[in-house]
Amino acid sequence: MESVTKVHAREDFKIELVFSTGEARLFDVAPYLEKGGFKRLKDVSLFKQAYIAFDTVCWPGNLDIAPETLYDASVPLQ
Repeated sequence: MESVTKVHAREDFKIELVFSTGEARLFDVAPYLEKGGFKRLKDVSLFKQAYIAFDTVCWPGNLDIAPETLYDASVPLQ
């Protein structure tokens, strides 16, 4: 399983990720913003507080997305 080693939250609700494999990828969080606790991430200031913990991306308030999901649903950055 790939783990996330770096995250950069952009204002367009996408996150730039670097995985333990060295791959840089882009993940679109927008489809999650209508689901449960993720609705809170519509607040850009909260969204931009993304951080790495337990090998994945987390946000304040116990929000996270599994690293497998982040990898499988992301696209390579050029």
